[in-house]
Amino acid sequence: MADKKTDRRVRRTKALLLQGLMELMETKDIKDISVKELSDLADINRGTFYLHYGDVYDMLAQTEDELFVEFYEIIDRTLTPDGAVHSPRTTLFEVFSFLERHRVVARAMMGPHGDLAFVNRLKDLVKGRLNSILEARRAGPDSRYMESFAVSGCIGVIESWLTQPEPPDPKTMADICGGILESGFGPY
Repeated sequence: MADKKTDRRVRRTKALLLQGLMELMETKDIKDISVKELSDLADINRGTFYLHYGDVYDMLAQTEDELFVEFYEIIDRTLTPDGAVHSPRTTLFEVFSFLERHRVVARAMMGPHGDLAFVNRLKDLVKGRLNSILEARRAGPDSRYMESFAVSGCIGVIESWLTQPEPPDPKTMADICGGILESGFGPY
């Protein structure tokens, strides 16, 4: 029973810290956020912060790693490099649903004060998988450009979607992006 209370308290503390970090990242770069400022905002003492994280950068890295575990699973399940064909809309729906569940964190990470490493990691993951799919479908020098266009375009759409006060639902966004990708990747 004591373990469950401890786990609950740890989860609550980490949630408060994450909420505080995301709030601060809306207006400040990560390099300008101090442990003291974050701890004060979360209403915990700095010692408690240091029980869980080495510094603000460590907290950010752990948060990103937790998000990427789920994101990798989505990509592995929906963008298979073995030739199994899935509709881009399936992957896009899963990605937009994931982002909807983690909207506050994704918006802060991809926002003007966000973490460029997060965005690049996201791009690299999708590029790597798209590259193998595009090469399997059509070998040629154009696949590199199609991949870059698709990934950068989708990231741009995601950034725009995350900032909307009343954004469309994940299915609508998957249909919008899927339609663009499908018409752009058709025979040419």
